[in-house]
Amino acid sequence: MTIPREKIVARVDRDLLTAIRRIAEKEGRPLQSIVEDALGAYVEKHDKSRPRVHVMSAYESSLERFGSLYEKLSILEGME
Repeated sequence: MTIPREKIVARVDRDLLTAIRRIAEKEGRPLQSIVEDALGAYVEKHDKSRPRVHVMSAYESSLERFGSLYEKLSILEGME
C-alpha cells in the first residue's frame, strides 16, 4: 500500500543538508527517507513532551478526590 505524500519546499542550512545527504548516501537511502525519519522523530519528541489529555484529566480527578491524602503522604515522606 502506497502512503500518500505531500510535496514541501524548505530552505535548509547548506552544511546541514550536506551532512544529511552524506548520511543518506552512506546508508543507501533516499534523502526523502532521512527527512521523513527526522520529521517523525521530531513529532514523537514533541508529542511526548506534553501530557496526554486523558492522563491529565485522570490526574485532576484523582487530585480532587484524594488531594488531602496526597498532602498527608507527602508530609510523611518528608519525615523519613
